[in-house]
Amino acid sequence: MPKLKTKSGCKKRFRFTATGKVKTPQAGKRHGMRKRTNRFIRNARGSTMMDDADVHRIVQYMPYGSK
Repeated sequence: MPKLKTKSGCKKRFRFTATGKVKTPQAGKRHGMRKRTNRFIRNARGSTMMDDADVHRIVQYMPYGSK
């Protein structure tokens, strides 16, 4: 069987944890910070885990990164 290519956009944006969850950066922090509330900016620090309903797409795009 030929090797599968990993989507290069996914390998830049997502990481897998040891348990197989997908870690992703918080959304909504690129621009337009003046219109965001301080509470939103504070809560959107760091990274977050992707919802289980969307993980199957990332697993398809990164065939060798998941367990």
